[in-house]
Amino acid sequence: MKAAIITIGDEILIGQIVDTNSAYLAKKLDQLGFQVVSALTIGDNKEAIEGALLNYLGKVDVVIMTGGLGPTKDDITKKVFCDFFDDYLVCNQKVLDHITIMLERIFNKPISEINKQQAFVPSKAHVLFNEVGTAAGMLMNKNNTLFVSLPGVPFEMKHIVEEQLAPYLNSKFYSNINVHKVIITYGIGESLLAEYLEDWENNLPEDIHLAYLPSPGRVRLRLSVKGDNREVLEKRIAELIKKIPKTVIPYIRAYEDVDLSQIVIKELQNQNKTISFAESCTGGRFSVMFNSLPGSSSYFKGGIIPYASQAKIDVLGVDEKLIEKYSVVSEQVAIEMARVARDKFKSDYAISTTGNAGPTKGDSEEDLGTVYIGIASSEGVYAKKFSLGQPREKVINGAISKGLELIYNDILKK
Repeated sequence: MKAAIITIGDEILIGQIVDTNSAYLAKKLDQLGFQVVSALTIGDNKEAIEGALLNYLGKVDVVIMTGGLGPTKDDITKKVFCDFFDDYLVCNQKVLDHITIMLERIFNKPISEINKQQAFVPSKAHVLFNEVGTAAGMLMNKNNTLFVSLPGVPFEMKHIVEEQLAPYLNSKFYSNINVHKVIITYGIGESLLAEYLEDWENNLPEDIHLAYLPSPGRVRLRLSVKGDNREVLEKRIAELIKKIPKTVIPYIRAYEDVDLSQIVIKELQNQNKTISFAESCTGGRFSVMFNSLPGSSSYFKGGIIPYASQAKIDVLGVDEKLIEKYSVVSEQVAIEMARVARDKFKSDYAISTTGNAGPTKGDSEEDLGTVYIGIASSEGVYAKKFSLGQPREKVINGAISKGLELIYNDILKK
């Protein structure tokens, strides 16, 4: 079963908003057993919408469109649908009643003629009722392709998909199963990882596919297979994972698609340990990462962002003479930052970062991209130097990945 996704909106094409609808729909369709063959973003104009519909007609089983269902003149999806399916608009009383209630009772305003237009849908359409908004979804079929039009507002779109569209697709299409298994590796590059896995990869069954998904500091390995029995498919993949070469095992951090921060957090909770941060070049990103989950107070003690050199002295309490002697970007300062943070917050662990992230040097003559990461624990304090290159965002992301690796290794020593 093949599917395509179309997102409509000039605001996406000019970079004004990020298209999160496609990512959600692709994942949902994959879970439903579809193969997503294309994701397309087009503008709010008749030619673009008609062209996209014609492009997929008869070539895929399902096309899901989002956007263009609002009450204003630039929302033209329903009109294009009518032309494409040789249909006309009719008022859906259920939708009209719902819009009236939402506006009059919830928003305390009378329904206008513009709002009433949202109750009009193509006469041949199967309506997907929108309980959390005013724009209804629509289903229409042509040449064995099911076309679905949904609101562009993400929470409205997701609600309709979960409550109505997904059950409908399950009832109309043969339920194939896509199984994916993700293995997270840290501390090894994609090319070396591929070298270690070469023989193992060459011996994979033809229907099982391996993908390398690199990102700063880590490589995800994704094994994928299709079939009609989830239990059998998962067992096959599990047997293959058991055969991963021993050279790769030390770099594996998880057998699920999670960030290393979540793995560290889980281990902190298991050991009933706490952590704190003193962040300069990472600007508080560690702290945000560790306090974003419910229950973070059980393991996260706090963080300080002494970005400027003087702040490291005045706020954090780093000895000014230490900075003068070794530079603000140095092993000695990173060590002191981690030690002080652990003491101040009375945490079991502390991470510190200090570096020249760029694009220009600050109060240190160290090369751009140089970062020192300090780790403090009951076993002592140490710091390591990393050269992370440029640009700035790469340095910051790299520092976070290296810091997570260091603290992960320290925690597992206990």
